[in-house]
Amino acid sequence: MALGVLLTAGALVLLADATLTFVSNLVAGTLPGRIIGLLDRVLLVLMFAEILYTVQVSFREHALVPEPFLVVGLIAAIRRVLVITAEFADVKDTAGGMAQTMMLELALLTVLSLVLVLSLVLLRRRPTMPSAER
Repeated sequence: MALGVLLTAGALVLLADATLTFVSNLVAGTLPGRIIGLLDRVLLVLMFAEILYTVQVSFREHALVPEPFLVVGLIAAIRRVLVITAEFADVKDTAGGMAQTMMLELALLTVLSLVLVLSLVLLRRRPTMPSAER
């Protein structure tokens, strides 16, 4: 119960902060330069919502169900891919190895996303496990 309240409060605070940031940047006319941070924050709120759902499912089933955790991991990987690709336009013109580091991170996140999707597909195709009688 307390975990759910903490996750909900955290998500609401992040959502309120993202809304306030959006409105203040919109009024100031600086929204295009700040959109990457806003996107990151909104996707973080979605991750909080998915984690809250995962906790709810785990408590309701009285067991750890792997699918919601894989979905949270997939959302986190996709969130990072979106942020990196949005930041890449600013970094590719700078000198140094930052662009190569970002490309390596994108490659690793792509592999991670494929593994998570494959895991989800395999888990959904498996036959249901027999449960013990209570």
